[in-house]
Amino acid sequence: MTEKIDVRGLSCPQPVMESQRKMSQMTGGVLEVYVDSGTARDNVSRMAKKKGWSVKVDDAPDGFVLTLSK
Repeated sequence: MTEKIDVRGLSCPQPVMESQRKMSQMTGGVLEVYVDSGTARDNVSRMAKKKGWSVKVDDAPDGFVLTLSK
């Protein structure tokens, strides 16, 4: 099952905090994170990798979709 969160419009560090909160509720699986800035993309990706999650980044018309999996 794929979980999704939309953190577009939030300033850092909120996208990282919201992503981390959702990841901590999951025992694994796939989390799609929707962000709207390069800074949020980079910071969420860095945090997820440090926690052992794989990160795939795709461009979207209104930002980026980060697919985090563990």
